[in-house]
Amino acid sequence: MRRPGRSGVGTTVRASDAADEAHLREFATTRRGVEGFVEPRTAVSEVTMMLVAHDGEWTRRRVPSVEWAHRFANQNGVPSYDAAVVGYPSRMREYNRRMKQDGAG
Repeated sequence: MRRPGRSGVGTTVRASDAADEAHLREFATTRRGVEGFVEPRTAVSEVTMMLVAHDGEWTRRRVPSVEWAHRFANQNGVPSYDAAVVGYPSRMREYNRRMKQDGAG
């Protein structure tokens, strides 16, 4: 039985592109203390990389593969970790909380 209003067509997941790489590179080179957290492919998204700066500011973009993400990190002097293994740093949650309190988030 189908739900009304559903076409039955699945969601298309956008692949990573040059703009994603450029954004990650810009973030990695303009922030201090950046670490990379590689997130595995899921049912709703491709592999992503989250970069977290020393102050907890973060960004996330799609990447071509787990291997690509770790290679990108190595080439840019950014330590990288598998997010599913190590989790996320508390400074990221603290940054989100500060942004929400300041009305920026």
